Amino acid sequence: MPNEMSGQSKTKNITIVNVAVAVIYYKTKYLLGFRDAAQHQGNRYEFVGGKIEDDESAEQALIREVAEETGIDIHQNMMVKLGRLHHDYGDKQVSLQVYQVELTAQQYEQHKHCEYGLEGQAMTWVEKSKLLAGAYHLPAANKTILEWLKLPTKIAITYPLAHFSAQPNSAAAWVHYHREQLATESWVYIRLKETEAAYIAEQLMDVRPDILAILPYDNDCQRSKTTSTDAMVEAKTTGSIVARHLTHSVLMAWFNGTQDITESEQLADISSEHPLIVSCHDIASIRAANKLASMRIQQQLSPVIGAFLSPVLTTQTHPETVPLGWEAWSALAQLADMPVIGLGGLAPSMIDQTLAHGGVSVAGIRQFHE
Repeated sequence: MPNEMSGQSKTKNITIVNVAVAVIYYKTKYLLGFRDAAQHQGNRYEFVGGKIEDDESAEQALIREVAEETGIDIHQNMMVKLGRLHHDYGDKQVSLQVYQVELTAQQYEQHKHCEYGLEGQAMTWVEKSKLLAGAYHLPAANKTILEWLKLPTKIAITYPLAHFSAQPNSAAAWVHYHREQLATESWVYIRLKETEAAYIAEQLMDVRPDILAILPYDNDCQRSKTTSTDAMVEAKTTGSIVARHLTHSVLMAWFNGTQDITESEQLADISSEHPLIVSCHDIASIRAANKLASMRIQQQLSPVIGAFLSPVLTTQTHPETVPLGWEAWSALAQLADMPVIGLGGLAPSMIDQTLAHGGVSVAGIRQFHE
């Protein structure tokens, strides 16, 4: 993607400004600055950050900018990459490298009453719920960041329907189990692995309207396979659907089939009102995910909000699959332009290890049900 943007900048003779962005938070409080009316994208709130100089990395720029703007020293804080964004404002193009930075209780107590930054800019701590609800007017490029911030630190995945095949009524057993075991208001990827199982997903969402569902795009959304049942699920449960999921095979089929056609034709195959979460296993699929994410932002479609990157460790469901291991997983995670979700042999308790290796969330089946 950077090479493509570089090529565009030469033909249009437009300079791209590389910016490091720090999404600074403590528990449910997030730090925002306010841009002066005379500034580019003025009279808007913004996350802390600034231009990356030629001789520094994004992380180095982040540490410097946060210190210069707020006086907060984050060089020992964990900086977790959320993603990268390229945005064209017409008069300026920016490439944002976005990191989330959690403050310590001591740092928050020291700075929570500061109404102005070191450069005279107004600063304010805001509640995450209000921030995500759009109560604060941010530059257009930040819209995707707010979608990224909605991702929880834990995502439960349902058992496939076949797991209950020994029961007299496997569908009823599947619904009963997940109704009882899923945590309140949790994000749940409803993965049944059955092509005609949309009605079962609907049943679960009816009895558990509190869950926030990720539904499989390739089963429910492909135009050529849309059924009346799929349409019924969409109509009845849209309020509970937070994202659609693209499998690795669907993502790569789209990516490999996009030669010699226009971008609008490329996106016509994957058009959804819901944000997307994709599955990646290697460099090729991350490149495909990055391309899809960039195109959706350019076309002002719902963004790609996350990537399941797997398998991190050996899993019981696929013991024959060689796991990536934390080191290789972390290296791949750094290449992704969207938040990365750890999957494969993980437990909710491993979130800190996942954060330390560049992920923002963990997902799984067995250990993610109450």
